[in-house]
Amino acid sequence: MTDTQIPAETATAPVYSVPQERQVVTAIPGPKSQELHARRTKVVSAGVSSALPVYIERANGAILVDVDGNRFIDFGAGIGVTTVGHTEQRVVAAAANQLQDVIHTLFTITPYEEYVRVAELLAEHTPGDWEKKSVLVNSGAEAVENGVKIARKYTRRRAVAVLDHAYHGRTNLTMAMNYKAHPYATGYGPFAGDVYHAPSSYPYRDGLSGDEAAARTIAYLEKAVGATDLACLVVEPIQGEGGFMVPADGYLPTLQSWCTENGVVMIADEIQSGMARTGRYFASEHFGWEPDLVLSAKGIAGGLPLAAVTGRAEIMDASQPGGLGGTFGGNPVACAAAIAVFESIEENHLLDEAQRIERALKAGLERLAQRYDLIGDIRGKGAMVAIELVQPGTRETTKAPNPEAVSALVAYAAQHGVLFLSAGTWGNVLRFLPSLAVTDTLIDDGLRVLDDGLASLG
Repeated sequence: MTDTQIPAETATAPVYSVPQERQVVTAIPGPKSQELHARRTKVVSAGVSSALPVYIERANGAILVDVDGNRFIDFGAGIGVTTVGHTEQRVVAAAANQLQDVIHTLFTITPYEEYVRVAELLAEHTPGDWEKKSVLVNSGAEAVENGVKIARKYTRRRAVAVLDHAYHGRTNLTMAMNYKAHPYATGYGPFAGDVYHAPSSYPYRDGLSGDEAAARTIAYLEKAVGATDLACLVVEPIQGEGGFMVPADGYLPTLQSWCTENGVVMIADEIQSGMARTGRYFASEHFGWEPDLVLSAKGIAGGLPLAAVTGRAEIMDASQPGGLGGTFGGNPVACAAAIAVFESIEENHLLDEAQRIERALKAGLERLAQRYDLIGDIRGKGAMVAIELVQPGTRETTKAPNPEAVSALVAYAAQHGVLFLSAGTWGNVLRFLPSLAVTDTLIDDGLRVLDDGLASLG
């Protein structure tokens, strides 16, 4: 459909080991995937679900290849992990070389340079012009846990505040920090205490300016928690699982000013939005926000498990020797991959690529919004874009959520070789989280499938 076409990219396309185009050769899922799924159900916990039960055999660039030979355009990137692209050449080479040298020693016993170099790169690229230090851990949830622990140690206060619609993980503390209980917390309590949920900035639904939304958040914190008991405020600069909410201008810096004035550590959860995904190294930069601590994970090591807490040296040094660390945190192979990710961002101009992807996605989605009144809002930055779907005829009135349409579109796209992800508190957000290797041609093709899916809804 020509009205969803986007101009082809002008740069010379890199060479990939997998053709960068979708191809459906069997039913979805195919017979080999179905066979594997039958084996899986016998030995893997039912609590570990999959959005699409196709079993992936190869991945390269922006394409997934399943065991049946179907090729999918990947608009999920492992929920923002393979930001530099699947099996990116530098990352693969760096990890392979490191595997031959040192796989593990445990940094807290006998350290190695790769950990130090990752910390140097984080100090250089996270927002804020001050001395910074880091601790490396395994996962996003572990980074959140450590960020809170460090803030409590530094402030000697107990309470933790988060925002409505937030998502921070599946550990005991982070389950308490999440806004949406099901499926992440249902039946797993009791949860960690002293966690408070403050109203957030949601421009599409609250209509508030940044100053107005910040005043509402601050009023809650002062009344429900009390600044003198508050250790930290943990905020996703662009909320991920909550639906890619972009806060109103001025919201985050105003909260930071209040936190600084009251001795509260403000923490940026950049686990999904960081590492070049939004066209800046960290999404906080879009808003002029310089947080006290920054949490990194997902895209930091190109697919290997690594996460970090980076922040003001005086805060990070509040912990006593031996208080931070873990067996696998800052593993040398993952650190080598992370160094390669930073190199890839610079050498492949990936900040520019993220901005290109935003232009391509938003242009195509805006054209679709002119034809389908189910699309209530288009938002996001860089390769982190979403549409919020509403019930027909409610876009200008109640904005009633339409999760059924999102589920139908995800299923339709999967059958046609495109992987989309849902999100949002009400499940009515369709998110686009591709790798920065995705071409305009693939974006155009994915939007064609989306167009056909929207048309199929009637």
